[in-house]
Parts: sequence; structure tokens; C-alpha cells
Amino acid sequence: MFSGAQISLYPMSDDFVDVILGALSALDPYRDQLRIETDDISTLLVGTPDIVMAAMRDLFVAAAKSGKHCVMHATLSRGCPGEPDDPICHVPEMTGPLAPLDERKAQALTAVSSIPLAGQSTAAQFSLYTLGIGQHMDEIYGCIDFIKSSGVFEKSKNFCTKLRGDAAPVFATVGEAFVRFGPPQGHVTIDLTVSANSPSAI
Repeated sequence: MFSGAQISLYPMSDDFVDVILGALSALDPYRDQLRIETDDISTLLVGTPDIVMAAMRDLFVAAAKSGKHCVMHATLSRGCPGEPDDPICHVPEMTGPLAPLDERKAQALTAVSSIPLAGQSTAAQFSLYTLGIGQHMDEIYGCIDFIKSSGVFEKSKNFCTKLRGDAAPVFATVGEAFVRFGPPQGHVTIDLTVSANSPSAI
């Protein structure tokens, strides 16, 4: 299976280069577990979903701790039929049939509740797309039920769901949505925007 994310980090500051470069060391613990490719638009992180989400979280938190208004946009994808299998993405448990929805919601809640806090307040909005299955709305509604119990749900919006809270459970909630909903080996994508230190936060 192929899984990864295209991410772009936007510090809203004149010294945005220093903020970005200063945050890059947050990726160091993950470099042996990821394939990383950067161009002038975005950075591709390829690896297992848990490592990709942890690297995104730590990069964002490192930038946000500068105190500057920072935004990250990411497109996550797993199981895309147009991408080759990649050994670095191998997740043994992501095989076989779908477990019952209630069981997956409970597993997701347990995972989010056990995550250590990052100490950085964050807002996010994301949309989940479970592709190529007939019961895709069942999966999306199940995901929404999980999110509403996650502790970081703020509100439903047109085309997306808004989260607010510490960065660790916010990213963990998105990560659980990514791996728990939709077929284990099916094509699932997420469109994600994360913000911290916004002067217009309401």
C-alpha cells in the first residue's frame, strides 16, 4: 500500500524562512522512517500513516511555538490505486475485511484519549473521502460520530468538520479518521488545514 501526505507550511510572518527552517529539526526523529521530497510548492512525506501524522504534528508544533500565526495545509492519501506499493508504507494490521463500525469508533477514541499533550493550542478543519465503496456515507457518518466524542470537536461546517484543542489530540483525531474509516486497503484521502496563533481566532 502507498500512504503519505503532501504538506505546505505557511508562517504568517516576515521571518517565515527562519520559522520554517527552525522547525525542520522536528522531522529528524522520523527521517529513517519516511521518504521526504520537497519542491517549491510542497513537501511529500511517504511512510506509514502513524509516522506521517506524527511528523506532520511535530513539524507544525515546532513552527507554531515560534508564536507566529502558522498554517499547514495537507492532502493525505492511502491506498491510491495509481501509486505503486512502497515497502516503507507497510502496515500489517491494515489488511482483511472492515471491522464493525462501533468497534472502530471505540478503538479510535481509545487511541486519541491516550495521546500525550503537545502544549500547543490548535484549530483545524478537515474532510474525509472514502473512495470506491458503496457505503461511503456510512463510513463518513461513523467518523463524524467518533469526532464528536473525541474531545476536540468544535463544529460541523459546510464540506468539513472543525476541531480545536491541543495539537496532539487534534492531529491524533485526524490520524484515526484516516486509518479507521474506509476499507483497510482501500483508497482514502483527507484534505486538512491546521492553524495556530491566529489573530482572528473565535
